[in-house]
Amino acid sequence: MNVSLYERKDECCGCEACSQICPKGAINMVADEEGYLYPIIDNIKCVKCLKCLHVCPFKNTI
Repeated sequence: MNVSLYERKDECCGCEACSQICPKGAINMVADEEGYLYPIIDNIKCVKCLKCLHVCPFKNTI
């Protein structure tokens, strides 16, 4: 089952940091209808390590 990492699209800048840090390759960047990339998580592969959230510049603003 695939789910979005974010509830709202304005919570993501499409930087791909989450997909690059994922140790299981569970995050794919998928283009929406306007061509912007957003992370989609494969829940079968995901081990809930939360590295994706810790590396996110939007979730971790100073």
